Amino acid sequence: MYGMRAQDNAPATHFRSDRVCRVNGELYFSTRENTLEGPFDSMEHAEREIEAYIERMQRLGAGR
Repeated sequence: MYGMRAQDNAPATHFRSDRVCRVNGELYFSTRENTLEGPFDSMEHAEREIEAYIERMQRLGAGR
């Protein structure tokens, strides 16, 4: 996947990885900021929260 993050100076190749994992049987997702968000009760809930997290981070970045 080719893409450019706001803080990147030039286009680069970024690879998506599965960011959802289980810790002690509970679902979490990891972020680029190296945080672990959760726990979530289902994969669907985790996926909704991933989308919400991305939207929040994009809004924060747009306010710079």
